[in-house]
Amino acid sequence: MKTMFKIIGIIVLLLMVQNLSAQDELNQYLAVAAENNPGVKAKFNEYLAALEKVPRVGTLPDPQVSFGYFIQPVETRVGPQRAKISASQMFPWFGTLGAKRDIATEMAKSKYETFEAAKSELFYKVKANWYNLYFTQKAIGITRENINILQIFRKISLSKVESGQASTVDILRVEIEISDLENQLALLNDKYTAQQAGFNNLLNVEENRTVLIPDSLKNETLAYSREAILDSIRQVNPALHQLDYMASAYEQQESLARKSGSPNIMVGADYIITGKSNMPEVSGSGKDAIVFPMVGISVPIYQKKYASMEKEAQLMQQSVEAQKADRTNKLESDFETANKDYNDAGRRIPLFKLQSERANKALSILQTEYETDGKNFEEILRMERQLLKYKLELEKARSDKGAAIAYIEYLMGQ
Repeated sequence: MKTMFKIIGIIVLLLMVQNLSAQDELNQYLAVAAENNPGVKAKFNEYLAALEKVPRVGTLPDPQVSFGYFIQPVETRVGPQRAKISASQMFPWFGTLGAKRDIATEMAKSKYETFEAAKSELFYKVKANWYNLYFTQKAIGITRENINILQIFRKISLSKVESGQASTVDILRVEIEISDLENQLALLNDKYTAQQAGFNNLLNVEENRTVLIPDSLKNETLAYSREAILDSIRQVNPALHQLDYMASAYEQQESLARKSGSPNIMVGADYIITGKSNMPEVSGSGKDAIVFPMVGISVPIYQKKYASMEKEAQLMQQSVEAQKADRTNKLESDFETANKDYNDAGRRIPLFKLQSERANKALSILQTEYETDGKNFEEILRMERQLLKYKLELEKARSDKGAAIAYIEYLMGQ
C-alpha cells in the first residue's frame, strides 16, 4: 500500500513539475520578447525622448547679448562713447514655465503608457502564438498516430482479402485515408515552420530557432470574477491611462494658453565703452559708463490667438474624453467576446474528452468485429476519422482556452 502511495505521489509531482516547467518556458519567452522586440524598444525610446523634453521646456529662454560700435563716437564730458555691450534676460509670466513643464511631464507619462500598451500587446501575441504552436504540434502527433493506426488496419484488411473474408476495396479505402492524412501531415509541418518563424520574430531571434512546447497544457482558469476583471480593465488598462494623461496635458495646455496672453518681462543692462577725453583734467576722463537697470515688457495685444489656443485645448480635452469612452466600450465588448470564447472552450474540453473515449471504445468494438467476420470496414474508417476529429477538437479547445485567458489578461493590462 505504501508503495502504491509513493507511485501516485511521484506521478502527481511529475505532472506538477511539467506544468511549472511549461509556464517557466513561456515566462522566459516573454522576458526575451520584452528585451529584444524592436517595436517595444521603439516605444520605450519614445518615452525616454519625451522625458528629455521636460527640463528643456521648464528653463528660461537664452539671455541675449549684443555689441554695438559707434561709427561716429558720441562725445560726452568724460570722453567719446565708442561702443556698447547690452545683456538682457526675458522672464515669462508667472506660472508659464511650470505649465510648460507640466505639459511635457504629462505627455511623457502618456508615452510611457503607450509603451506599456505595446508591451502588453506583445505579451498577448507571444502567448497566442505559443498556444497555436502547441495545437499544431499536437495535431502533427495525432495525425502521425492515426497514420500508424491506419497502416495496421491496412495489414489487417490485406490478410482478410487474402483469406477471402473481405474485398480489395477495403485496402483501397484505407490507402486513400492514409494518403489524405499524409498530405494533411505535410501541411501541418509547413504550418508549424511558419508559426515558429512568426513566434521567433516576435522575440527578434533566429527564425529557425527551436521553440520548446509542452506535451500537455494544465487546465487553467481565470483567477478573477467577471466584475473584478471589468473593474481592472477600466482602472488598469494602459490604453485608458494613456488617454488620461493626454487629457491632463491638454488641461495644462489650456492653462498655458491663458498665461501666454500675459506680458513677458525683460530685465537687462548696458555697458558703454568710453574713450579718453580731450581734456585730461576732467574728472573721470575715459571712465566707462554703466546704465542699469533696463526693464521692458512684451505687449500681447493680439489676444485672439491666445483665445484660439485656449479653445483648441478645451476641444482636445473633449475629444480625448470621447476617445476614452469609446475605447472603454470597445474593451468591455472585447472582454465579453473573450469571456464567451473562454466559457465555450471550457465546455468543449470535457465534451471532446468524453467523445474521444466513446469513439475509441466504438472503434475497438468495430475492429474486433472486423477481425472476426471481415464486415463494416467502411464503418471502421468512418469511426477513425471521427476519433481523429475529436482528438484534434480537444487539443484545439485547450489551446483556445489558454488564448482566451491570455487575451483577457491583455485587456487587464497584464
